[in-house]
Amino acid sequence: MLDKSKIDSELGHKVNQYLIEKGVQTPFASTYNFNNDQKIIEVAGLFEEIMKVLGLDLQDDSLRGTPKRIGKMFIEETFYGLDYDNFPKITTVENKMKYNKMVIEKNITLFGQCEHHFAQIYGKVHIGYIPNKKVLGLSKLNRVVDYFARRPQIQERLGAQIFYALEYILETSNIALVIEADHFCVKSRGVNDPNSSTTTSEMGGIFMESENARQEFLHLIK
Repeated sequence: MLDKSKIDSELGHKVNQYLIEKGVQTPFASTYNFNNDQKIIEVAGLFEEIMKVLGLDLQDDSLRGTPKRIGKMFIEETFYGLDYDNFPKITTVENKMKYNKMVIEKNITLFGQCEHHFAQIYGKVHIGYIPNKKVLGLSKLNRVVDYFARRPQIQERLGAQIFYALEYILETSNIALVIEADHFCVKSRGVNDPNSSTTTSEMGGIFMESENARQEFLHLIK
């Protein structure tokens, strides 16, 4: 369940505008105007219809509450990242020590859903940055990753959204990230290849300009 004491909707809407400017926003419909309670009711009603089409008995005591459970899960957990009012509260401190080396957090857990089949994406994210004016609380990197993963995604856009959100918050382009993920739309359906995985990267600033910086980051995340 999302902890409402750890969100910053004002920052979320500023990040949203920045992602729009960068062309990496999730494609939202212009008629997107339900509040959360309405969304839960709508999703529950529609999922009930799906279950009926599948031939399931909604009078059964095990299935009766499933539509409502799905509605709450989609809005409050699985896809909470679709709402910028839910953007995580980010703690930064002034870089008084003038630290100018890499800060790296590895193996950040990624749970998400692909937007093509709504199948699970599971993996890890490695993030590095070189501070300019601000240093970020380490757990905030995890929260930013989780926020953008909790929406229907493709991995390439997910990496770009994390990158530009951090660029906006940290006021620097000296950011690098690598995502390594398993896509269950590939592993458990379609081609049914359980051994495949996908790696993508996003890099800016010195990580794009300097081969040494890029290689140092890639070496340190191994």
